[in-house]
Amino acid sequence: MSIRGLKKKQPKTFKVKIITVDAEMEFSCEMKWKGKDLFDLVCRALGLRETWFFGLQYTIKGMCTWLKMDKKVLDQEMPKEDPISFHFLAKFYPEKVEEELLQEITQHLFFLQVKKQILDEEIYCSPEATVLLASYAVQAKYGDYDPNFHEPGFLAHDELLPKRVLRQYQLTAEMWEEKITAWYAEHRGIARDEAEMNYLKIAQDLEMYGVNYFPIAQNKNHTDLLLGVDAKGIHIYSINNRFSPNKSFEWSAIRNISYSEKELTIKPLDKKAEVFKFFSSQLKVNKLIFQLCIGNHDLFMRRRKVDSIEIQQMKAQAKEEKARKKMENQRLAREKQLREEAERAKEELERRLFQLEDEARQANEALLRSQEAAELLAEKAQIAEEEAKLLAQNAAEAEQERQRLEITALKTKEEKRLMEQKMREAELIAVKLVKESDRRAKEAEHLKQDLHEAREAERKAKQKLLDITRPNYPHVAKYPQYSPTDTREANFDKGSIKLDLKDIDLKRLSFEIEKERLDYLEKSRKFEDRLKELKSEIHALKLEEKQSGLYSHWNEVLGSLDRSLGNAPSWMKTFEAGDSLDINLQRPFPAYLLNTASSWPCTNKIQHTVPMEKSSSQANSLVANSVGTETRKQIIKVQQHDSDVIYI
Repeated sequence: MSIRGLKKKQPKTFKVKIITVDAEMEFSCEMKWKGKDLFDLVCRALGLRETWFFGLQYTIKGMCTWLKMDKKVLDQEMPKEDPISFHFLAKFYPEKVEEELLQEITQHLFFLQVKKQILDEEIYCSPEATVLLASYAVQAKYGDYDPNFHEPGFLAHDELLPKRVLRQYQLTAEMWEEKITAWYAEHRGIARDEAEMNYLKIAQDLEMYGVNYFPIAQNKNHTDLLLGVDAKGIHIYSINNRFSPNKSFEWSAIRNISYSEKELTIKPLDKKAEVFKFFSSQLKVNKLIFQLCIGNHDLFMRRRKVDSIEIQQMKAQAKEEKARKKMENQRLAREKQLREEAERAKEELERRLFQLEDEARQANEALLRSQEAAELLAEKAQIAEEEAKLLAQNAAEAEQERQRLEITALKTKEEKRLMEQKMREAELIAVKLVKESDRRAKEAEHLKQDLHEAREAERKAKQKLLDITRPNYPHVAKYPQYSPTDTREANFDKGSIKLDLKDIDLKRLSFEIEKERLDYLEKSRKFEDRLKELKSEIHALKLEEKQSGLYSHWNEVLGSLDRSLGNAPSWMKTFEAGDSLDINLQRPFPAYLLNTASSWPCTNKIQHTVPMEKSSSQANSLVANSVGTETRKQIIKVQQHDSDVIYI
């Protein structure tokens, strides 16, 4: 024999793909395997011991069929595909999920399948119940609700409600999420298996839960009824109503079920009762109905018998597991509660610590602010003290200033009164000067007339003297005869007397003129000094009045003075109309001319002065020479120099 012949031949295999509700698996099966071999392999892979609820379903020619356990896999009618696909689903449903579903994996697989049937609308559920079921589904998936972790929008990618419910109510996804979250928040502390069990408890009370529907007819031509098979029995429904059966056959009331080709017969336990016969569309449907009826009837009878040792062990293990999980959940809940309390205590301590730190920081800031405030108050107190001293000093200075202003006001009033008095005196002096000028003018006229008469007499005397002293006058012989010596003596005596009288009058007149000139010079000097004093006082008062605001008053005083001098001679009007005191005092006096016919003497600014030491004869000759015209004019100039001294 060859070495190859010694080797054991490897069995031929084929591949299958098992699709559960939430996973997919692939296996290699031997060609001789029966359906039970493949089913046991899948159950072992899933860790499932409650195998009597499940089966392997496949689709052939548009019809769902269950894999038979007692026949080979390849001997059954299978779809020609590689790998062959099977769906691992619940074939039979328990009457009471809380009592019959022992393993957690069994419970989880039922939860996923029932949830899918509700979402696919194979099981009808009211909108309110769907929201509650969705909240348990969320609790099973996400655990306890945490608002810090489960922010709005965390259910956006989860399918929780049937499309029929979404179409029935015009609500946004955010509104549905808000409703589901409201229920979800109340399930706090519920474990995943407990949440799934609560889901199944609600679902098993639904009318369409665990019912397999098949179209049937009471005769061969019409399909106007539905036959439903579930864990409690067989039900007959109308085609439009799957909720309330028209007729029901419980498993305990059925004596026999049989089929032949398309006909299916149900015989009640009561022999007097009517046998129910109906027709299906094809033989495969009758076979499928028959298989479901046998399986559900077996489970129905099994529930009402004493549990086998395996079931008792499983229940004991499930009970122990539930107790252990309950204790574990309680321990976890207690630990979670303690952890939450510790976290709350920690948060409280942290908050308290933060509060104390904040209070300490605020206290430090308050202390710093109080220190700064104290320093600021000290500085303010010092500043206030300095300000008080300064205010006291200012008050004293203000009091002194007030007293000075009162004294200045009194002085100003006194000076004003003195100024007014001086102005009145100046006005009186000006008036006196005007009168004196008029009187001098009249005297000059009289003196002029006297001088004219004296000159005329002198001329006549000279003429007579010449006539007397002229020799060999042709007209002498014409006079009567008398003694010439007597006549000349007589005439000479008269002429000498007249000349002596005339000389005496001229001397007297010259002396009087000289005396008047000296008197007038003295008066002019005094008046000049007085005007200087008035001018200096006016200048000083002008400066003070500019400071004290009485400048306008002096303008009024000077205006009144101008009005009082309105009738004075032109040489005394030193201020022009409309000019202020300041302008007139800064401007030289214009030169005014006084034309008089008198023989007044003048100062160095007056022309034709006659010295005082001249003799009377010189004076006479000067007077005689100066009187060449019919009148003699003297010019008096009044002008102001840069030194503001008035000269006349």
